Amino acid sequence: MKKKFKEISFVNNTSNRFQFDCIRYEDLLKKNPPDHSQFEFHKLSFFAILLFTEKKGQYNLNFNDYDFKKGTLFTLRKDNIHKFYKNNGKGHLLIFTDSFILNQTSQVEVSKTFLLFNQMLASPKLQLEKEDYQDIMNLFNLIRIEFSIAKDDFSMSIVRSYLQVIITKLFRIKSTSYIVFDNNRYLPMYLEFQALIEKECFRHKKLSYYANKMGVSTKTLNNVTQSVLHRTAKTLINEVVILQAKQLIINSTDSLTEIAYQVGFEDPTNFFKYFKRYTGVSPSQFKLSS
Repeated sequence: MKKKFKEISFVNNTSNRFQFDCIRYEDLLKKNPPDHSQFEFHKLSFFAILLFTEKKGQYNLNFNDYDFKKGTLFTLRKDNIHKFYKNNGKGHLLIFTDSFILNQTSQVEVSKTFLLFNQMLASPKLQLEKEDYQDIMNLFNLIRIEFSIAKDDFSMSIVRSYLQVIITKLFRIKSTSYIVFDNNRYLPMYLEFQALIEKECFRHKKLSYYANKMGVSTKTLNNVTQSVLHRTAKTLINEVVILQAKQLIINSTDSLTEIAYQVGFEDPTNFFKYFKRYTGVSPSQFKLSS
């Protein structure tokens, strides 16, 4: 029997008309949801930007603990797994759905948004410098005022515009550290490759399968991932397999042997060795520590 992560659906506590909400981090920690705990792993069905404004602490995203302090910002992709820890941190959380993003007028801006939130391309964590932090914080405050105080027929258009400015500024910041955000000609093929891996990695782990599926050579796929990620195509496959295997280990009441079969290994021992090779711990150690 599977123990599924609670998938948190988008709920706007202010108005069901809009696929956007603005929440204070400290208020979120005080909530007592009837159907899940914010301090246990749960899956997002929306996108989010989390900005910390005071104190220090830790936050877990996709089974990785991240330290935060003033100016730490996270971009959270739909389907990410995360949990909060009890702490005295303060901050703001902007949450929004696909449809809110797709209502942008420019397809170029929509594409930038989805690239920004792709954690395989760049770290979801940013530590903002003082000037960048102040710029982003000012925009957060403008959104909060428009969303929580003005609340008229023009508010959502204004909020959407402010959000797009935040996303564009964050895209600019990431572009200084990650060359992938420049005009990389391999990016469309890379995104197709990543989507295929995320869909089929338990059934197919060989690079040749994906090359045949996409109608290109294995050399081409290696060139693509080296250009975009500075890693081999096989490394990307392994990273996705491990991430999805971690979700199964945490999310299932099945035995580790049964999980090994689900991940696509005929011999569970090979899965245990594979997992430890790429994580440094055994599946059982990972489960106990999570």
